[in-house]
Amino acid sequence: MPIAEIPLCVWRKRGHDLVFRGQRIRYWVAGQGEPLLLIHGFPTASWDWHYLWQPLARRYQVIACDMLGFGDSAKPLEHDYSLLQQADLQQALLAHLGIEEPVHLLAHDYGDSVAQELLARHYEERIDLASCVFLNGGLFPETHRPVLTQKLLLSPLGWMLGRTFSRQGLARSFRQIFGPQSSPSESVLDDFWSLVESNNGPRILHKLIGYIPERRVQRERWVAAMQRGEVPLRVIDGAQDPISGAHMVERYRQLIVQADTVLLPAIGHYPQIEAPQAVLQHYLEFRDNLLSPSPRLACS
Repeated sequence: MPIAEIPLCVWRKRGHDLVFRGQRIRYWVAGQGEPLLLIHGFPTASWDWHYLWQPLARRYQVIACDMLGFGDSAKPLEHDYSLLQQADLQQALLAHLGIEEPVHLLAHDYGDSVAQELLARHYEERIDLASCVFLNGGLFPETHRPVLTQKLLLSPLGWMLGRTFSRQGLARSFRQIFGPQSSPSESVLDDFWSLVESNNGPRILHKLIGYIPERRVQRERWVAAMQRGEVPLRVIDGAQDPISGAHMVERYRQLIVQADTVLLPAIGHYPQIEAPQAVLQHYLEFRDNLLSPSPRLACS
């Protein structure tokens, strides 16, 4: 049975507000059970999870926010955006909701880096994590292959590109990174653009893109945390993604002992949008395996 989507107009009405360090943050929460924190990617927002939201909320308490600089949250122009601060935001959201038990993470893209930071903090006894699943993202700087738009945003002219960035540019970039048979529709592109454009978002894209060099600075600490092996991990990855597809998973298998990985053939950078049923299946399988004494690793 196909998974029902949540239209963006409905999604927006269900959100709540949190003030984080003087800035308005939009967040969503639903369901009951073990807390599951969903962390979105660049340059989109937590609506990325709308296909999975209701199915996951039937089993868990699902939590997500538009991070600072994304979606319908505040996008201050004079601000130095940082993955570490975004991890602070996730912890502030959990505190706001009174979550004290161990938290499960499901992350994508930029959100993978935030999840890596939270994983490192787990081993520093600053947060208690129960598990972490990564979708396509730059887990290793050496395997990350940025698209042209990202390269230009990182250049000295990045501020200029951001101010002229349009729906057409977003559509062109997204069609490069989605799978050949799962490209986003015009309607979905409209919704993605609405989230990017909200609160004058394009003018800060060159600031948000600083996460790419920040990943290089934190690389050893984050990889060491993944290699500890005490928090169960899985990667569910769209193999056709030119940024962090099958080549990233190959590196993951080289560096992580008993790597639990799932490759989705013909799927690109946004598996939760392109193949939500498959992502849901493999995520629930992962969670069910945590309850058994000898989890079965998926290395498809």
